[in-house]
Amino acid sequence: MTAPLFAFLRTRLGSPVLPPLQPLLRFSAPHEIQARERLEPQGPRATDAVPARAARTRVATTVLTAVTAIATVTALSGAAFAAGPGAAQPAGTPGSAASALTSSADVAPSAAAASAAPTQVVAPSSTASPADQRFQRLAHDFIEALWRLDPDAAVAAGRYEFAARLNVPDDKSRAAQLRFVRQWLQRFEAVQPERLSAASRTDLGQLLNKLRSDHFALTELREFEWNPANVNVASLLDLVLNTDYAPLPQRLRALSGRLAQVPAYYRAGAASLRQPTLEHTQLAIDQAPGVLSVLDDIQKALDSEAAKGLSKADRTQLQQRLTAARTAVQGWREQLTQRLAALKADGSARSFRLGQALYDKKFSYDIQSAHSAEQMYRKALAAREALLTRMDSLADQLWSQTQGDAPKPTDRFAKIGAVIHTLSAQHVKREDFVSEIRAQIPQLERWIVDHDLLTMDPSKPLMVRETPVYQRGVAGAGIEAPGPYRPQDRTYYNVTPLDDLTDAQAESTLREYNHWILQILNIHEAVPGHYTQLVHANKSPSLVKALFGNGAMVEGWAVYGERMMLESGYGNQAPEMWLMYSKWNLRSVTNTLLDYSVHVLGMSQDEALDLLMRQAFQTEREAREKWRRVQLTSVQLTSYFSGYSDIMELREQRRQALGDRFKLKDFHEEFLSYGSAPVPVIAELMNQR
Repeated sequence: MTAPLFAFLRTRLGSPVLPPLQPLLRFSAPHEIQARERLEPQGPRATDAVPARAARTRVATTVLTAVTAIATVTALSGAAFAAGPGAAQPAGTPGSAASALTSSADVAPSAAAASAAPTQVVAPSSTASPADQRFQRLAHDFIEALWRLDPDAAVAAGRYEFAARLNVPDDKSRAAQLRFVRQWLQRFEAVQPERLSAASRTDLGQLLNKLRSDHFALTELREFEWNPANVNVASLLDLVLNTDYAPLPQRLRALSGRLAQVPAYYRAGAASLRQPTLEHTQLAIDQAPGVLSVLDDIQKALDSEAAKGLSKADRTQLQQRLTAARTAVQGWREQLTQRLAALKADGSARSFRLGQALYDKKFSYDIQSAHSAEQMYRKALAAREALLTRMDSLADQLWSQTQGDAPKPTDRFAKIGAVIHTLSAQHVKREDFVSEIRAQIPQLERWIVDHDLLTMDPSKPLMVRETPVYQRGVAGAGIEAPGPYRPQDRTYYNVTPLDDLTDAQAESTLREYNHWILQILNIHEAVPGHYTQLVHANKSPSLVKALFGNGAMVEGWAVYGERMMLESGYGNQAPEMWLMYSKWNLRSVTNTLLDYSVHVLGMSQDEALDLLMRQAFQTEREAREKWRRVQLTSVQLTSYFSGYSDIMELREQRRQALGDRFKLKDFHEEFLSYGSAPVPVIAELMNQR
C-alpha cells in the first residue's frame, strides 16, 4: 500500500488507490488482503497486501494534486504566504484570483483550533552554517505556505486549524497550485547545494523532487481528467471527526465549514472529468456508500450527548449542510453511473494503462531509485529466478511430509504449488481473523525487544480495529498513523473482517493468509514494519523528510522487516515458514513485474493471472484482486521490491565498511532516524558519519 507527503501524505500511503485518500501524512500502507471488492492502493498505501498509501497509497504520492487517490486538489486561502525575507510572494495572496472559495466565516480558524495546532516550529540550528540556516528558513516558509495553499494536506499532517476548509478541485485552484509549484521550484533551484550540509542538501533534494512531481502531476499526468475516484471527501471528514484534537462541538463546527463546500467540491470534480477510465469510474461509484456512511457518523455525533455544547444556530446550520452534502454525493454517484453506461456504449473511455512515457516519469519521481523503471524490472526478473530456485529446494524438503508417496512433478511450479496448497489449509477460522491479528501484535513486540533488534516505544501503542466502512473496497489491512505534527495521536491497524464474503471467498482469503503468512502480514504492516517505521519517522529532526516521505523506503522497510525477523530466528527456522516467506517475498518481486508489464508492455488479463496464480502461487481471488489493483494504480506496486533491495544492499555495504563495529540494532535505528527519506539519501547520510 499507502499516500509523497505520503501516501496520504499514503498515505491512507499508501498508496495507493485507497478510498479517498488524504493528501498527506496519515500513512496507510495497504496490504492485499482483499476481503471484499477491493483494490489496493497507493497509497496512499495505502503495503502489498492491500496501496494507501497512503498511502495507504501509493506511499509516494504528491500532495497538491489528485494524483493518486490520495491527494486531492486544493483551493487557496486568502492568507499571505510566508515567502521569506525580501522575496516575491507566491501566488495566492489576498485578492488574487486564487483566493479561497469558502466564506471567511467558515474558513477562519477559531482561537481554540489554532491553539490545538502545534505552536512549536523547528528553528534553524544555532550551530548550523549561515547557508544551512538560510535554507532551513526557506524550507520552513515553504511548508507553512503549502499548508495555506492546501488545507487538506495541512489537516492530514495534523494542522487542525485548517479543518474548516475543503479543497475544491477546480481549474482556478489547479492554476494556483501550478503558480505555487513553479515559483517555489525557482526559489529552491537557486539554492547552491554544495554550500549545504549533507542533512540540508538531502532535504533540498526531497523538496525539489516533490515540486517536480507536483508539476508533472498537474501538467502531464492530469489524473483529475480521468480518475473520478480521487473525488472523495470521506477521509478527512472522518479524520477531523475522530481525532480528539479539540472538544466535539468545536470539531463539529469545523466539519460544518468543510461540509459547506461539499456541493461545490463535487461539481468541480465532475467539471474536471474529460475522459475517465471505466475502472476508476466504477470505483468511484462503489465508494459513494462509504462516503455517505461517514456523513451518517457525523449525524450520530451531532445527535449525541457530547454535542450538546453546540448552539442552536450551529446545530441547524450543520444539519442543513449535512443534508446538502448527502444530496451532492448521491448526485455524483448518479452522474457517474450514467457516464459509465455511456462510456461502455460508445467505447470512448481512456485506457487505464499509463504507457511508457508517463510511467517512466512517474517511476522516477515516486520511487527515487538509482535505477530506471526498466532496470528495476530486469532486477526483479533475476530476483524471481533466485527465489524460485530456493522454493524448489524447500518443496523437495517438505514433499514427503505434505504429499506422502505421491510422485514429484517435473514442473517446478507444480511441485512448489502442491506443497503450498497443502500447507495453506492451516489457517484461522474466519470469525477469528481480526482477533488473531490483534493477539499477534504483542508477541511480535516482545520478539523485537528480546532479540535486541530495535527500541520499541511503549508510549505509542498500536490499536487494532475493524476497517472503517468508508475505507473498505480497497485496503484489506493497513496502518493509519498520525503525522509528525501530532505524534501523540493514535495509530490504527485497520483490518477488514471477512463477514460479508461467501464461504468460498473467505476460504480463499484465509488460505492466502494462512498460519505462516498471517504472521508475515503482521510483521509487514505492524511490527517491525510500517507501524514501527512511522513511529520512528515522526521523531526525525527533519520535518521535510518526515512530511515528504518516499514510498519505496516505507514499503521497502516493511519487506525488509520480514526478512530481518526470520533471520533472527522467528519461526524457528522451519522450512514451512521459509517457504511461505519466500512465497510472500515473491509477491513483492512479482508486483514489480506485473506493474511494468501491464502499464508499459501491455500484458493481458489472462497473462497477468497466469503470472500471479501459476508462477507466484497466489489464490484465484487474490490474483483477481491484484489484477484489479494494477488497473487502478501505477508504479506503487514496484515500491516493495525496489526499496527492499536497496536496503539489503545498504546493510551489506555498512557491514563491510564497519567490520566488527557493525551492530544490527544500531543499523536499524540509525536507518530509521532519518525519517522516510529515499534509501539512496539515507545511504549518503549514513556514510557521512
